Amino acid sequence: MPDKTLLSVQRALAVARALCFISIFISKFEIIFKAALAMYNHYIFTSQRLGFRNWANNDVPLMTVINADIDVMEFFPATVTRVQTEQFIERMQDMFATKGYCYFAVDRLEDGAFIGFIGLGYQDYDAPFTPCTDIGWRLDKNFWNQGYATEGAERCLEYAFEDLKLQNIKAIAPEINTRSINIMQKIGMKKQSDFLHPKLADDERLKHCVCYEIGASR
Repeated sequence: MPDKTLLSVQRALAVARALCFISIFISKFEIIFKAALAMYNHYIFTSQRLGFRNWANNDVPLMTVINADIDVMEFFPATVTRVQTEQFIERMQDMFATKGYCYFAVDRLEDGAFIGFIGLGYQDYDAPFTPCTDIGWRLDKNFWNQGYATEGAERCLEYAFEDLKLQNIKAIAPEINTRSINIMQKIGMKKQSDFLHPKLADDERLKHCVCYEIGASR
């Protein structure tokens, strides 16, 4: 009889310890879940590895470094200054407020690292296909060749067509920018035309551009 009593006590203690462990596990999981939810809440949307958000003032120095990199800006007339970066971010904030989209600031979800921008932009310069909404990207070169631009562009197209109900998206690049053109093709875009970019008219190297497009029906 004493043995049975001891066994019952041992079993009760084991159950109590198990319940205590489960309670601690649930509490820790709840804390982690709430932290993750808080992190995701400031993103407009996410992809598997990336979070897309509106711009903040503390993005200025990070984006300034990217804009000053000659490798990143290879297919632009010049690098971009801090003041120009501030003006760009202000334009993006205004665009998001009026259009519901912009070239979004993008973070890597696993560690919150800012990698650059991927998103949608309203264009109204003088061209046969404007006004239009285009898709574009510019990433810190430390994050190149990892599939982020393609993943992000695909997710932005999904946002454009499914959430914003846009019907057509363009993409523009100088014809010598084969890296960007390859991404356009990877995400299902088709070449629409060649054209001379009015904003690059004085740049013989860059003025010959291509326009790709994709429709909501895809």
